[in-house]
Amino acid sequence: MKGNAAGPVRHQGADSESNRFEMRWWRTNIQSHWQRAHESKAEDEVSWFQAKPALSLQLIEETGVARSAQIVDAGGGASRLVDCLLDAGYTALGVMDIAESGLAIAKRRLGERASAVQWIVGDATRYRAEMPWDLWHDRAVFHFLVEASDREKYRRVLENAVAPHGHVIVATFGPNGPKRCSGLPVVRYGPETLSNELGSGFTLRKSVLEDHRTPSGAVQEFLYCWFEHTG
Repeated sequence: MKGNAAGPVRHQGADSESNRFEMRWWRTNIQSHWQRAHESKAEDEVSWFQAKPALSLQLIEETGVARSAQIVDAGGGASRLVDCLLDAGYTALGVMDIAESGLAIAKRRLGERASAVQWIVGDATRYRAEMPWDLWHDRAVFHFLVEASDREKYRRVLENAVAPHGHVIVATFGPNGPKRCSGLPVVRYGPETLSNELGSGFTLRKSVLEDHRTPSGAVQEFLYCWFEHTG
């Protein structure tokens, strides 16, 4: 199912003094915010929890990357995507998150298998790759970048971190998704506007809308986009 084009939708009153203060707070405290988010609730109680990230797995499979491809889950935290990729036979995996507490949950869950994964504590807007990744997956990092300057930093990271003709899968809240998540403002996207944000170096191959049901029963519209690094 194709998503409808929609411009980035800022939360109401985005230019107000209170929201400018909120952005200053965000820049100063974002790491501790996500540390607490993972420490204050069980893994399966947070709103973004998925027992099986089926659509992500489907899109990764559709890219056709080899089981030996270098794949990173940016903002993966405690996500079970890495478990599923290991189960599927992928052998060169990385998980990056700004909150070490999220990564620690995934490591404990994987047990001995955690040693097969590269664990990266880092900010996706400042990441410097030691090697090019064949596939970059991001479910719900990009939509927290409400400042244009941070989105530009993220785009530059992608240009350097993703191999030529590598793949980028980004999932954000869709046009009818929530305006806030985990107490923070977000930007909502349609496929055209998300494509515009990543720039001409990334060619949109597919977009899909999905309704995600949170552990509390709320429904959140997500947009998944698969891009190829063609620039």
